[in-house]
Amino acid sequence: VITSYHKRDMSQTAFRRQVGQFAIVGFHGYTVPDELRMLVKEFDIGGVILFSRNIDSPNQVAELTREVQSLRRDWPLWVSVDQEGGRVARLRDPFTEWPAMQVLGKSRDANLARRFASALASELTAVGITLNYAPVMDLHTNSKNPVIGNRAMSEDPAIVSTLGVSIIETLQSGGLAACAKHFPGHGDTSQDSHHELPILDIDLACLDKRELVPFRAAIGADVASVMTGHLLVRSLDEVRPATLSRRVVHDLLRGELNYGGLVVTDDMEMKAITGRYGIEEAAVEAVGATVDLLLLCGTDTASHVGVLEALIHAAEQGSLAMHDLENSLGRHRKVKERYLTKLPLRRPKGRIEDWIGRKEYRMIAEEIAHHA
Repeated sequence: VITSYHKRDMSQTAFRRQVGQFAIVGFHGYTVPDELRMLVKEFDIGGVILFSRNIDSPNQVAELTREVQSLRRDWPLWVSVDQEGGRVARLRDPFTEWPAMQVLGKSRDANLARRFASALASELTAVGITLNYAPVMDLHTNSKNPVIGNRAMSEDPAIVSTLGVSIIETLQSGGLAACAKHFPGHGDTSQDSHHELPILDIDLACLDKRELVPFRAAIGADVASVMTGHLLVRSLDEVRPATLSRRVVHDLLRGELNYGGLVVTDDMEMKAITGRYGIEEAAVEAVGATVDLLLLCGTDTASHVGVLEALIHAAEQGSLAMHDLENSLGRHRKVKERYLTKLPLRRPKGRIEDWIGRKEYRMIAEEIAHHA
């Protein structure tokens, strides 16, 4: 329950720290910068996202994630990353380098998917990563798609569902929170949301029997998080991108599909959003749609603070419903308690290098690659 939300108490430290849970931020460097320390101290942010700019070696990443967790106040932090395989992989050699997931899809082998996910969870948890934005549950239905393409396992919803569930269950049993993305389905678009707003122009019946099938399966597997796509699905909302649409997030994902986990945005600094909205306005719209986590992948701390201050102001003015915020904080607590309460997290005994790029992991990668 939110500590205090009477208007006169809105700037209260406890309330600011609770609103901070909505932000996952990027930062520069191989160690924790002073700006991030300040942000965590003031807002108790939800977590961080790592990119290649933060990754030098396994030992360095392990030390960085320890340092990040040492900043915690009321809640442990998510230390998150995009480690899908193929072209979307922040952790490179000496970490195991995996083929694109389309290649895994061609195998149609759920056991191989489980072995892949087990190795992936072992490597990521060894260095203190707690949330992986994977697997991609989009369908490879448009060969001209510039942003999904071979990141998707298949054009067949049944194959994506079966392999995706195998990956989700195995990652999560290995102590790593998973993320099904990009809801409600980014596969059948021809624009890149990093640069413009893609449009998915299909009717609800088609969406229901095609794009939504893998997400239903992921929800059935109790996936820790679902990432929204920055795309306009006209049959659901003619005006707002999915990330900002209450019809998509609250009514469809939470209501009709009965999803009770965390909803995370794709990067809020992508042009599909910032080309049409100010980032602060968009953040308020997303939280109003019942999104739980805003991905702020840039490194401008002033921008991160601006987003959080905008959320606080919107709550104070009543444009964000307090019961929605309380429900969201309940979801944060539930999922963090499941994955982040055993600190230090599942770090292996012995040398970290012994858990990275192991021969048996590379053999699994080679076995997947044979299906190319």
